[in-house]
Amino acid sequence: MKDLKKFNIPFVGLKEGNHLFEYDIDNTFFESFNFDEFESSSIQIRLNFLKKSTLFELGFEANGYVEVPCDVTTELYKQEVTTSLPLVVKFGPEFNDDNEEILILPHEAYEFNVSQFIYEMIVLSIPNKRVHPKVLDGTMESEALKKLKELEIKKEKTVEKTDPRWDKLKNLITEKKR
Repeated sequence: MKDLKKFNIPFVGLKEGNHLFEYDIDNTFFESFNFDEFESSSIQIRLNFLKKSTLFELGFEANGYVEVPCDVTTELYKQEVTTSLPLVVKFGPEFNDDNEEILILPHEAYEFNVSQFIYEMIVLSIPNKRVHPKVLDGTMESEALKKLKELEIKKEKTVEKTDPRWDKLKNLITEKKR
């Protein structure tokens, strides 16, 4: 966790107003959280930190990509990451992060670490089902897709045959309405 010290924000020495913090995220960041689902990553984080007299307003913005395997073909592709997270930091008698939009720090706190918020924002922005863009547009050529097409269940066209006796009965109903 010592790698995450650069994500500490010592807010006691900051003047009131806007402050901008920028971070470059790669796989070493995710390794600190024992998260290894990304083959590689390159994400830029912009943190707009607005200090007010009684609270802080934080606005996280992430732009970049993570390289993940496709769930259909297992081919690696770059999944775009573009997300944001608003957070309000208030002060109270004890630490409380039960609410996902409000963080309460103890009155005696002088800094806090934003790495957990960055981690959650990025990981939650990745879709559960990861499908290579070339699979979606039909241009992907892979052995896995060829095998899936080969094993695909073919639907047979069925022509609905009706019993001629029932057809006669249906005619009776329509004749009666006239």
